[in-house]
Amino acid sequence: MCGFAGYVKNGAIDHESTIVAMTDTMIHRGPDADGYYQDEHIALGFRRLSIIDIDGGNQPITSSNGRYTLVFNGEIYNFAEIREDLIQKGQSFKTRSDSEVLLQGYIAYGRGILDKLRGMYSFVIWDRQEKELFGARDIFGIKPFYYYHRDGDFFFASEAKAFLAHPDFVKELDRSYLGDYLCYEYLPCQDTFFKNVRKLLPGFCFAYKDGVFTSHEYFKIQYNIDHSKSFAYYQNQLRSVLRKSVSAHRISDVEVGCFLSGGIDSSVVAYQVGRDRTGGVKTFSAGYAEKEYSELDDAGEFAQAVGLENIQNTVTADMFFDSGGDIQYHLDEPLSNPSQVPLYFLCKNAAKYVKVVLSGEGADELFGGYSLFQAEANQAKFSRLPAVVRRLLAGAAKRLPHFKGRNFLLNSAVDPIDRYRRIKYIWNKDNRNQVLRDNITSDPKRLVQRYWDETEGLDSVSAVQYADMKVWMVFDILQKADRMSMAHSLELRVPFLDREVLSLALKIPPNFRTDGRRSKIILRAAAEELPPKTRRMKKVAFVTPLAKWLRQDKYYEMVRSEFESGYAAEFFKTDAILDLLEQHKKGKENMMKIWGIYSFLLWYKEYFIKR
Repeated sequence: MCGFAGYVKNGAIDHESTIVAMTDTMIHRGPDADGYYQDEHIALGFRRLSIIDIDGGNQPITSSNGRYTLVFNGEIYNFAEIREDLIQKGQSFKTRSDSEVLLQGYIAYGRGILDKLRGMYSFVIWDRQEKELFGARDIFGIKPFYYYHRDGDFFFASEAKAFLAHPDFVKELDRSYLGDYLCYEYLPCQDTFFKNVRKLLPGFCFAYKDGVFTSHEYFKIQYNIDHSKSFAYYQNQLRSVLRKSVSAHRISDVEVGCFLSGGIDSSVVAYQVGRDRTGGVKTFSAGYAEKEYSELDDAGEFAQAVGLENIQNTVTADMFFDSGGDIQYHLDEPLSNPSQVPLYFLCKNAAKYVKVVLSGEGADELFGGYSLFQAEANQAKFSRLPAVVRRLLAGAAKRLPHFKGRNFLLNSAVDPIDRYRRIKYIWNKDNRNQVLRDNITSDPKRLVQRYWDETEGLDSVSAVQYADMKVWMVFDILQKADRMSMAHSLELRVPFLDREVLSLALKIPPNFRTDGRRSKIILRAAAEELPPKTRRMKKVAFVTPLAKWLRQDKYYEMVRSEFESGYAAEFFKTDAILDLLEQHKKGKENMMKIWGIYSFLLWYKEYFIKR
């Protein structure tokens, strides 16, 4: 695990202080060691968090003939098998690291190595002979990769903030995406708010040579649902593949702990780690001092029931608000999900005890955990009615005042993409202009349309899950998981997001995932060793005291101060956002809208005012 940065020189600045400065912006990703490589064409920098082959796994690593040099962020969980295969083919190794296996695998298999990798990764390999840079990002997007391409300059890094340290980087804000951000709470595309800074998408590789950048999708997530197998078959297969995945994700030369919320996802992982390992397993949980918003009791009860040590910490209102700027800085891009704040402090506490934790991210997306999947399952049943009947019912509902089920009837007459909640998660394309200084007319749906186009012929539940794997999981869930953990030099691993687990998940019929009433049906069945209370625990919407805190004078005034600032007025209508805040204080629920604006302003202040 590490952070890396680099740039193709292109006749630009080449003294060593530049690559050192770029890499040092990410010292939190790798406080244990650093390393650098330079030739007349490229500079590479590396910060290391030592996990595997502590003495021999430093980077950059160069092939014995001097032709290829690698920097790599992540873990390859099946590197031992690949290593053995390469030895059989005559390759020799100087280290026990997965980094060397990745480099030697590329030399032996070329881009075919990507088909063999089981892990989380982003990496680049410089071919000095061909003067070509090759790189790739893992199939889920667990590990980040940013690049900057402008006027012949090409920079790349694990975090976008590294580019600020290069004197040739032109820092410009692309404000055209602000309306999209308000709708989603993040930016679900390759572009960022920094002009000319882009993300390599999950499952993509690239080459850069002679000033030309080309990219290619080497792995596509594709459903291949098999209705011929029984529920019991999938139950047994899922139990087996999860056990193997957790076992693979435990590989480490340092102690491995687990996050534990008390829900089924993290409990499955923590239980399996405890089952496989002799000796105590540390689990970590975070909550709020306000009991009604905390799941700490559930986590502690589960840990005690299965014999795991549970280390807990709580987040106060002062901690929540005081950390806002630091969190937005570490995120690189504005993100307003309030759950990232307790995650930030959970990681901070866990890092006092371990360097590696396993977590439950990805289970909801793969196995049908969210309420929007259940809603879509019910819509699928309703869609059996003739379209003309559904349109008539929707038209009648539109003319009536609000009643229970009104939204369901309205949604029944539109396509699944227009029901997709993530597109209008906070604001929608119409009401966002109530607060925006610029009048934005672009449809946020355009950013995710490509994923819906890829689900043609697929049942609507699977289509929504696919969209969530490509959108919500990548740009929200995994973005904050990587940044909040690495902010504290903690490696976070996600056993549900494993190539073999995914392969099975894509075969499971939708009614084994959700039936409109129940969520993650097959996962709960596969977790039969867990206590019944944990298996039955429903997926609950994220709850936070933030709405209550925003009505308290201290925190209301903190947000008001930002809303009244001159830089806020560059983007938002001051009277409108102040009214939003005032109405919330009086009792109207505007928390997520307020937090979305506030988070963007904190991010903007970190990157365009402080730096």
